[in-house]
Amino acid sequence: MRSSLCAALALALAAPAFAGEITQNRTGDLEEDWKEALKPEDDAWKSVDQTFRFNNGTEPETLDLHIMTGVTENRLATALFEGLVSQHPETLDIVPGVAKSWTISADRTVYTFHLRDDAKWTDGKTVTAQDFYDSWKRALTPATTCQYGYMFFPIKNSEAFYKGKTTDFNEVGVKVKDAKTLVVTLTNPCPYFLHLAAFKTLYPVPMAVVTKHGDKWTRPENIVSNGPFKLQEWVANQQITMVPNENYWDRKNVRLKKLIAYAYTDPETSYKLFRQGKMDWCTTIPTPKVDEIKRLPDYYAQPYLGSYFYRVNVEKPPFNDVRVRKALTMGFDREIITRDLLKGGQIPAGYFSPEMLGYRPPKGLRYNRVQAQKLLAEAGYPGGKGFPTIDLLYNTQESHKQVAEAIARQWKENLGITVSLRNNEWKVYLAEVDKRNFHLARGGWIGDYVDPNTFLDLFMTGGGNNNTGWSNKRYDELIRGAAKSGDQKERFKLFYEAEKILVEDECPIIPIYIYVNQGLLSEKVAGWYENVLDHHTYQYIWMEPVE
Repeated sequence: MRSSLCAALALALAAPAFAGEITQNRTGDLEEDWKEALKPEDDAWKSVDQTFRFNNGTEPETLDLHIMTGVTENRLATALFEGLVSQHPETLDIVPGVAKSWTISADRTVYTFHLRDDAKWTDGKTVTAQDFYDSWKRALTPATTCQYGYMFFPIKNSEAFYKGKTTDFNEVGVKVKDAKTLVVTLTNPCPYFLHLAAFKTLYPVPMAVVTKHGDKWTRPENIVSNGPFKLQEWVANQQITMVPNENYWDRKNVRLKKLIAYAYTDPETSYKLFRQGKMDWCTTIPTPKVDEIKRLPDYYAQPYLGSYFYRVNVEKPPFNDVRVRKALTMGFDREIITRDLLKGGQIPAGYFSPEMLGYRPPKGLRYNRVQAQKLLAEAGYPGGKGFPTIDLLYNTQESHKQVAEAIARQWKENLGITVSLRNNEWKVYLAEVDKRNFHLARGGWIGDYVDPNTFLDLFMTGGGNNNTGWSNKRYDELIRGAAKSGDQKERFKLFYEAEKILVEDECPIIPIYIYVNQGLLSEKVAGWYENVLDHHTYQYIWMEPVE
């Protein structure tokens, strides 16, 4: 059973950045009201096997919250861990998590979180404010190499600590008032800070376990977590099995008895299993069969806050020449990719950030074969003569291969450039991108919260997920300026100017299209809602009988 979410999505994307003098979140009756709406209407579900099976697309890189960067890992983190706050499964509104309530100062810079007395780890120990303090310190410690460290930057002095400009974490705006009270001070008001607090990098990790086992702390025999589920079994490259955490504070509302994430890299395999009734959720579909699949009642396509693009390693000649980068950007027709190949409603885009909250991105550089040829000739490669073979890296998946082949053909026909495709399984691919061992590398970025900043701060100088070698002082100034502004129109003006530098002037990335989230969901599944972030809280999912 699915919900369209149209009205809720419209509200989420249209909400103002600052919604009045919000000073406190209330729980109690209000919390029970929204949870009551997520429950089954009767007890028929109790007669059904409460096992939810989905294809996660690949073997996860890690279960370490401070190391993981991908959607694959995030799907697992959502089940195993929980932050101070969470998101409503249908509307994406912020709801209580480990924190039962919080207050916000009148100037919107001080957040005081009040933790639940019954929030516990899977080993039975209580989750405390000190756990968050120690976890955030670990994430921001340079030696941890947390690529998402910049998610903490709205917090006072966190950026200085992350970059090693200060080694005293007491200077960072995170304080433990007592075991159940955490006080967070921001540098400036941040309209999406609670959404950051709901993101996996800001979840707590069990520091005693981390200290004891080091990088092996996430192994099944060692891991301790605090979410609605706990890790039962991890069969490498096959499946990860999770079962309910009996110590979870909201255990009474968890109905699934087992959660199984498969690691099939081939969408065709999961599609076959789905048709055989052995899979409940396919997170991707085989592109060659999209026309067939779209006719199935289990098929869904929904708005998705995500951008598909190629990173350019600007430190490797000839890609250090902006004329070359612009020629590649204008040298292929994106509509051939979206209309003729993918066929799922993806939006061809020369921009990076999707439209949201009233933000309208610049158009970017559009397909222009003549201008692309001219720029390449000006760079010293008329008709592609003398241009080195491009190394294009992508992670193993048939659709990525098909997109790469289609673009490579166009570059060959339009510019005389030859492309060598290189695919790696997920872990190796991530390592290669981190080392910038590529000319071009496939990238996909899904918004972590509904604000253009989640896309545009990605390419700031030294950003953990930048991975292009690109740096632009003016771009950095604009993004920092937007972070300090409390005026939405002013923020969007700064974002627009910054994105114009990114996709029209400098081109360290090649935007291709804006995602549409496609998949297959069994009619047995209830409590699963479509939303723009494809975020699903498994504790509110259950399986229903099908007539």
